Amino acid sequence: MNYKAILAFSLTSLAATTALAQSDRPAELSALGPVPVPADNPMTPEKVELGKKLFFDPILSGNNAMPCSACHLPEAGWAVQDKISFGYPGTTHWRNSQTVINSAYYGKLFWAGASGSLEHQARSAARGGVAGNGEDDMMEARLAFVPEYREAFKTVFGDDWPSVRHAYMAIAAYQRTLVQTDTPFDNYMNGDDAALSAEAKRGLDLFTGKAGCVTCHSGPLLSDEKYYNLGVPPYDGWEEDPLAQITFRFELFAKGSTEEMYRTTKDDPGLYFRTKQKSDKGKFRTPSLRYTKYTFPYMHNGMLETLRDVVDFYDAGGGENEFAANKTSLIQPLGLSDDEKDDLVAFLESLSGEEMLIETPEIPEMQPLPAAVQN
Repeated sequence: MNYKAILAFSLTSLAATTALAQSDRPAELSALGPVPVPADNPMTPEKVELGKKLFFDPILSGNNAMPCSACHLPEAGWAVQDKISFGYPGTTHWRNSQTVINSAYYGKLFWAGASGSLEHQARSAARGGVAGNGEDDMMEARLAFVPEYREAFKTVFGDDWPSVRHAYMAIAAYQRTLVQTDTPFDNYMNGDDAALSAEAKRGLDLFTGKAGCVTCHSGPLLSDEKYYNLGVPPYDGWEEDPLAQITFRFELFAKGSTEEMYRTTKDDPGLYFRTKQKSDKGKFRTPSLRYTKYTFPYMHNGMLETLRDVVDFYDAGGGENEFAANKTSLIQPLGLSDDEKDDLVAFLESLSGEEMLIETPEIPEMQPLPAAVQN
């Protein structure tokens, strides 16, 4: 969805929300409303266009080869269709890549909620040791060697010299255009009874009833943004891939672990890295279920391959991991029949619309600084 479409949608969203409140749709769920935009980073077409180029430009990375799009590929659900995301060359990542579609609605980014805004998330990804691995001053200097960027930063932000902080703001502005509000589910919630198939409607009843999915996957984003340990099994690559094991130990060390924990832990501690509370080990933020048709595999470590696998996992009452003492009591065996599982999958697929593919923008090239700029 482009910038103008977002503005148009915002004008109609309040009316749709009012209609929803008066309808007989499940109170726990709703269609997406207007995109939240922070007061200190207002949207403009010029800023969005700059952010789009920067999203696909590897200039904001340590080796000038790892753009945001390296781990958020449009043709792969704006994520990575593999268990673990790609890492900075010479490394591998250690968690599943989440889609950036509708990420503008999150109050907390990353699997453990480590960033509170898209602006901060962009900075963390660009600088992360197994992600962009960039240094702000180096990336800022590179931007200055691109005449088009010098002009754009001047126009959009008033910068005499491109600011990497403003680069992150532009990327965040672009990400706020990557939303999908015309899914079959949204259309149904906005009053189009024919938007959902009979199977999906039965799945919706299961979602809000017997299966209890709405307990955590609630609201317009279908996420309560809280943290749970579901018993997701550990990433199997840590047993087979030496490089993945190195990354895992690096993350344990970098994020703060006791020596005993560093030596013995075989699973991702999740929220613990932020709180250092043992009761938070193995907990991760509830992800949105939107656009999940294209973002397989699932969970923080990609250990569930398909949406049917996810439904089977919940139907069985979750799984087992190293932090079993922290497993939430909310997840219990459901006793779903095969037909009910099929209906639930049909509803989950209705949370995704058409695949959002775009034409990659042309990336401007660096050139020698003119004498006037050098002086």
